[in-house]
Amino acid sequence: MLAKANRITRGADYKATVRRGARFTGANTVTYIRPSPDPDVVRFGFIVGKTVGVAVRRNLVRRRLKAAAHELLPRMSPGTDIVIRALPASAQAEWATLHEEISAAISRFTSRGNVRR
Repeated sequence: MLAKANRITRGADYKATVRRGARFTGANTVTYIRPSPDPDVVRFGFIVGKTVGVAVRRNLVRRRLKAAAHELLPRMSPGTDIVIRALPASAQAEWATLHEEISAAISRFTSRGNVRR
């Protein structure tokens, strides 16, 4: 589970990340990444809408996304906000597929040189 310091909790922060962040689209997710106002932490947020499926399926997808984020957290440099939006196809995706897609988005972002050092 992600610590509270590593979660985006305010709606304004979600909105800012989605509107102003770099967008990376995959088959199962859309990942938005932007430099965080807090330079000391990496924060993740998750958007899993009703288009993904019934509540049980949405919660399963959310848990898989959180597990992938937890595993990728040590690789991230501090000062980044990441919002992951699950697309309807994510309901049938395996954990490894979601993990690989998120990891690829983060790698593409860092290769652009957008990270604080």
